[in-house]
Order: sequence, then C-alpha cells, then structure tokens
Amino acid sequence: MPYEMIATLMFSTMMLMLLTGQRVFGAIGFVAVVAALLLWGDRGGHDIGFAAAMKLMKWYPLLTLPMFIFMGYVLSESRIADDLYKMFHVWMGGLRGGLAIGTIGLMVLISAMNGLSVAGMAIGATIALPELLKRGYDKRMVTGVIQAGSSLGILVPPSVVLVLYAMIARQPVGQLWLAGVVPGLMMAGMFILYIVVRCWKNPALGPALDKAERDLPLAEKLRLLRAGLLPLVIFAVMMVPFVNGWTSLVESSAIGAITAFMAAVLKGRMTREVFENSVRNTLGITCMFMWIILAALAFGAVFDGLGAVKAIENLFTEQLGLNPWVILILMQLSFILMGTFLDDTAMLVIVAPLYVPLVGALGFDLIWYGILYTITCQIAYMTPPFGYNLFLMRAMAPPEISIQDIYRSIGPFVLVMVGALILVMVFPGLALWLPTYVYGN
Repeated sequence: MPYEMIATLMFSTMMLMLLTGQRVFGAIGFVAVVAALLLWGDRGGHDIGFAAAMKLMKWYPLLTLPMFIFMGYVLSESRIADDLYKMFHVWMGGLRGGLAIGTIGLMVLISAMNGLSVAGMAIGATIALPELLKRGYDKRMVTGVIQAGSSLGILVPPSVVLVLYAMIARQPVGQLWLAGVVPGLMMAGMFILYIVVRCWKNPALGPALDKAERDLPLAEKLRLLRAGLLPLVIFAVMMVPFVNGWTSLVESSAIGAITAFMAAVLKGRMTREVFENSVRNTLGITCMFMWIILAALAFGAVFDGLGAVKAIENLFTEQLGLNPWVILILMQLSFILMGTFLDDTAMLVIVAPLYVPLVGALGFDLIWYGILYTITCQIAYMTPPFGYNLFLMRAMAPPEISIQDIYRSIGPFVLVMVGALILVMVFPGLALWLPTYVYGN
C-alpha cells in the first residue's frame, strides 16, 4: 500500500473513532500503536511507543504544567477571584459599561492565574454574570463579554495549551508564553474598546452604577484595591525573575505555586477542602494532558516515518502550486471548521503531525505560528453551531439567557478576534518582539 494511502487511512480511522465518542488520547494512541505494529512489526512498533513515553518523561519544562495548574486552582478555590471582581465593581462601576470592562480585566487576571479558558468561564458565569444582569446590563452583550474574555485563558501566559503546542512542535515554552503577552493584551484592549464604543452610543446596554452603591470610604476602596491586586502581585513575583534571567521557567512556576499557597494561608482561606480540591483537580488535568501529549508524539512519529508530511508539502507547493500564505490561511480555516466539534487540544494533536512540520518547511516561524493557532482556537471556541464556549455558557447561564441569546452575543467579539488574528499575521512582530527582546538579552 502506498505510504500516502496509509497516512490517509490512519487519519480517517482516528476521526471516525473520535466521532464515536472515544477519548482523544485513546483514539490517537490506539491508531498510532496499531499502525506502528503493522508497519514495523513487534520490535519497531514497540520502540515507537516506548520512545514517545521516554521523550515525555524526560521533558523537563513539563514540570511547569502541574505547578501553574495548582496555582490557578488555589487562587480560584480560595475565592481570591471574588476579591478581584469586588475591586472592579467599586473602581469602575461609575463608567458606562464599567462592569463589563472590569469583567474583561478580571478574565485577563484569571488567565494569568490559571491558563485554562474553562476556569475563566466558570468564574465569569458564577461571579460576574449575575451582578451584570442584576444591574441592568444587556444580557446579550454581557454573555458575549464573558465568553470572549474567558477565551483569553489559552493565550495569556501561563497558557496550558501553549505548553502542549511547545511539546509537539518542539519549541521553547518560555518563548511561546512571552509571544502570547502582547497579542493577548491587544485583544483584551480591543474588547474593551468595543464595549466603550457600544455603551457610549447606547448607554442602556451598560448603565453606570448608582453613586450610592459605589460611594464607599477611601480606606475601603484602597482595601479592595490591595485585595484585588494580589493575583497580579503573585504573577509579578513569579515572572519578573524569569524575564530577568534569574530563574528558569520551572523554578518560576514553583515560585508561583508556593506564593499562591502562602497567600491563601495568610488570608486564612487554605482549608483542608480547598487544598484537597486543588490537588485533586491539578492531578486530573495534568494526567489528561500527559496522556494526550504521549499519544500525539507516537502518532507524529509514525507520520514522520511514513514521510506523509513531505508528501503533503509536495502536494500543496508543487502539484497545486499554492502560495505559502494561501496554504497558511487554509490551515487556519480548517482549525475553525474543526473547532465546531472539537476542543483545542484535540485539534492540535490531530493535525500537528501534519501542520507543524509543513509550517516550518514553508519558512514560517513556529513560535509565531503557535500564537496564530491559539487565536484561531479562540475563534473556533465561539463559532456556531458547536463552539466549545457556547455550550459551556449554556450550561452555566441562568434560565433567562437562551441558546439564541448566546449565539447572537458572540458575533461582534468573533469579528474583533478575526481582526486581532489578521493583525498578528500581517505584523509578526506583535508576537515575536517580546521573546526576541527577552531571550536576546
């Protein structure tokens, strides 16, 4: 059988297994192992899976994954996120759309605490959404705000998705995280600009809080400011030594986890239940990602052995004669299409063996492409009919918000994200400037 046919059969079998509801790592790993055994026999087939496992266990930066996840769960389980929202509530409630702007700020800080979009969605839907609705904010606008803001979790460091991309693409995690800072903050700023313009044109969408509700003594406002900025202080304590080269990335992640733990202890919120939930959730998510990475490495090794990547590159560039930028845009469109029924990790491990080597062969920077992939995943999360964030919001939203409201709420924010994606594609320096500056020094 031609190698191209074998690669097509592997890919189609994997997609079929995923459509039947199998776990992502199970479907990918099963296809990889069976294909390796059939192609190279007992010795070669076993070696591929064993080599992938050893590569995973020896990858030192993977230690950052449980550290950052633990840090995020400690901060969220100990209700420090509640203090954040109270701070935004008091300090920004006097502006039109001020609470919606504060919600975007909350999401940025939650992203810096956790690195998962699900955490931002859960906190936004349980803390911010009821407050916004109670104060007369338009339900469609605030639903879109929370969905868009939570998507920043996979772009703003410490993004867990970028750790997965780094492992599969064999790129430095630190550079990828730094590459996500400017695009992430730029996208958050674009969301805020949209909210300001909409609420300026139509104040009924986001009315300012009554003066009586926000008229607190200055001492109380300063107390809330100190409590709300605690996660930002933790993030600075963790990242400043790394950016200045005083610590490695793994050491910085350990500093972040210890600092978050001590903050919860000093605030009297580190109970047995908080600690147990944080450790249990950290273990579950870390193991899930390790299984996915292991399956993806085995699948990619088989594809490399078949030469499938070279065949696809030859198909696009020589037989079809497509421009590298056209190929890149087609890749991004395929991510959006797959995002209607898969999450970000599934999308990455399915197509990474094909796309990542092809991107490198076309002459594009793999750090820059990692940011493009992540932004495209954010768009796919919010694209009907089966966007990941749409169903998360439906599960968490109150009954007065219908699925039609959720679908209609995301249109403007998807357009903002597409604008951000185009800017990063046209101006790669938005993603590459900070890692070049830090690692150049």
